[in-house]
Amino acid sequence: MIGFPSTYEQYRWLFALALTLHNLEEAIWFSKWSQHAGRWHPKASKIQFRFAVLILTLLAYGIVLGSYWGGKGSLGDYLLSGYAFTMLLNAFFPHLIATIGLRRYAPGLITALGLNVPVMSMLLFRGLEEQYVSLSAFMISGVAFTAVIVAIIPVLFRIGRYFEK
Repeated sequence: MIGFPSTYEQYRWLFALALTLHNLEEAIWFSKWSQHAGRWHPKASKIQFRFAVLILTLLAYGIVLGSYWGGKGSLGDYLLSGYAFTMLLNAFFPHLIATIGLRRYAPGLITALGLNVPVMSMLLFRGLEEQYVSLSAFMISGVAFTAVIVAIIPVLFRIGRYFEK
């Protein structure tokens, strides 16, 4: 019988799958949405946005592998928990809040709420419960990782412009 995953090690692979599906949903519809998003998000072409989510998705897989190879309590586990925390926040801001504020579906909302919230929550819960990460260090890694991701997204958009020609 197939059941729900029960360990941190299983959830780390679901993290990668959930993030990939979320980024695919955004890659399909986000660019068009961003043209009318106003203050909720800067405009981004398909190429700019797809370049950014490709890099962020590859980063996620690298971090999952670092967690897998690094062993319990590794830097990879803290980067993974930081990324999971970032994706958990991302479900609510901008996705849910933008959908409510614009009264228009923000691409990524379905996978953010339907996949990312449960998977990221369970990954973090299991990581803490099974002592892959400590609460105090996780709080630092979560805030730091979120700040880094927020800072690099505009840089990735700028780099993505070079592929438009």
